[in-house]
Amino acid sequence: MADESREVLTWNDFGNASRELALDVLKSGYEAEVVVAIARGGLLLAGGIAYALGLKNCGAVNAEFYTGVGTRLETPVLIPPFLDAGSIDGKKVLLVDDVSDSGRTLAMVVTLLEGMGAEVRTVVLYTKPGTVHEPAYTWRRTPLWITFPWSAEPPVTLPA
Repeated sequence: MADESREVLTWNDFGNASRELALDVLKSGYEAEVVVAIARGGLLLAGGIAYALGLKNCGAVNAEFYTGVGTRLETPVLIPPFLDAGSIDGKKVLLVDDVSDSGRTLAMVVTLLEGMGAEVRTVVLYTKPGTVHEPAYTWRRTPLWITFPWSAEPPVTLPA
């Protein structure tokens, strides 16, 4: 029985979404030179989009905001390792995350990358109502908590 209080993304949906979002970027005429993921949530989608666009220049920004289901820090924070600013200066950057919930993490990282001299557009799988940052490209909109295939199970542990 489906859990109607959650949006559930399957691996198959994820593959389709990656390619659909890449096609949206192409249709818009934006010629991204670098794909930057917001880790951890944006890592897999950034890889999928980079492959779909044929881009090999990829990086990641490590940011933390959510600490658990429905719990978050007061403000998003950057954590090491940090992105090399020289590698994106003057470049067209596609910034990728899994969801624009409050949008505060995306907004913070856009400001950071623009401060490093990049032209930035954002892409996400999901956008939630009330976000402070409206991504340039969104696969779906939902007010629900999202279950992603890569985080649906707890971390693995060694058998006792």
